[in-house]
Amino acid sequence: MPNPLFFLLLLAVAAAATAAAGEGGATRKDPCAGRRIHIRRLPPRFNAHLLRHCDAGFPLADPSTPATSSPPCESLVNHGLGPRTHASSRSWYRTDTRLLEVFFHRRVAERGCLVADPALADAVYLPYYAGLDSLPYVLDPALLDSSAQHGAELAEFLARDRPQILARRHGHDHFLVLAGSAWDYSQPVRAAAAAAAAAEARLWGTTSLLRLPALGNLTFLTLESRAWPWQEHAIPHPTSFHPASLPRLRAWLARARRARRPALMLFSGGVSRPSRPNIRGSILAECANRTDACVVVDCSGGRCSHDPIRYMRPMLHARFCLQPPGDTPTRRSTFDAILAGCVPVFFEDAAARRQYGWHLPPERYDEFSVYIPKESVVFGGVKIAETLAAVGEGEVRRMRERALEMAPRVLYRRHGSTAELSETAKDAVDLAVDGALRRIRRRLTILCMMEGGKHQFSLGSDLFWTLGLKKWF
Repeated sequence: MPNPLFFLLLLAVAAAATAAAGEGGATRKDPCAGRRIHIRRLPPRFNAHLLRHCDAGFPLADPSTPATSSPPCESLVNHGLGPRTHASSRSWYRTDTRLLEVFFHRRVAERGCLVADPALADAVYLPYYAGLDSLPYVLDPALLDSSAQHGAELAEFLARDRPQILARRHGHDHFLVLAGSAWDYSQPVRAAAAAAAAAEARLWGTTSLLRLPALGNLTFLTLESRAWPWQEHAIPHPTSFHPASLPRLRAWLARARRARRPALMLFSGGVSRPSRPNIRGSILAECANRTDACVVVDCSGGRCSHDPIRYMRPMLHARFCLQPPGDTPTRRSTFDAILAGCVPVFFEDAAARRQYGWHLPPERYDEFSVYIPKESVVFGGVKIAETLAAVGEGEVRRMRERALEMAPRVLYRRHGSTAELSETAKDAVDLAVDGALRRIRRRLTILCMMEGGKHQFSLGSDLFWTLGLKKWF
């Protein structure tokens, strides 16, 4: 017999969609309808104080950072965008991905429709620099077995300080940014405790932030999400291009359009050969044999992290940019390639199509990218260069144009940018906040219907994964 709960959820989803469709009229009357955000005032230890000791080890100094990187304190300038690539640059910065939380905070603070009273807000933004707060746990061996505590102090603060803000909607209207992959913050708390009790090492570089029950209803905007938890959604990796005006954006896109592209394909990334067959090893082997068609930009040891000139110039000269998965499926290089008009080539769906739906509509991927299953390359003998060479020149131009049309959606424009730019094209921050507001609205609609039907239960991630409803949230 069909589960009545399933039908209730479908009804709630339909109601949420109807409510979203009806927002157009309300928005015309009130431009802030459904868009009011309250920025929760947190003690400085959760954000500003994490930046105070950038030159003394934590939280920014990473002993594995190569000497070519920007000094940690220097990375903080321009509200987290980092220093300009050179003195005359007005749009290119040496951006450290770990400072996305700082920059995102600055951008949300300059949005319209902010309210001082949380009771009037449609969503509550938590300016918690979660990724930075995790660095002591993941870099200091002495704290490795304590990383299950990451985020616990924030949970205690939210429960103690004006608890009615969190309790009003049980945290379902709260969201925050996490400058990292969700996989790095999802180690089970119980498993962590058991490992510590057995004096075994925890998984290096991870914490249990996303597993804390007290934060289970919050929406996390991460650089890479997992497939099933409904509280996670991926937003683009920050690139180094942050224009402040529409003419500067248009000038770069025009340069990418007119660039001559003699190289068929390019791979930018680490060049160490894997110990077992995988797609990255197959790419490096093919590029070694096809130097006439393939360009390799060696980014081993973080050489490219703060030096966009190193890889953006070669991308402007290539038709296709290869995007193989690494330790995790997604890559910053995907967004660099889109900005350069270099058609991305994916080897698995999880690399982007299943991640960035708010910014890159899944149904449009075939318009601006190429997909080659990694199994066909690694085990099936398919040659990447031959596959890409078979794509007609006219089709390549069309895909390049579609990629450049997507570029404004995945870049993070500079804070304090002109009204002309912000009103012409929504960027990654705009789309991320809009997406979070939609997700919160739909979730609250469903909760309201469930409470009306007297169905009292927790919206666990396993339930939404089983029903395949994460995409609605």
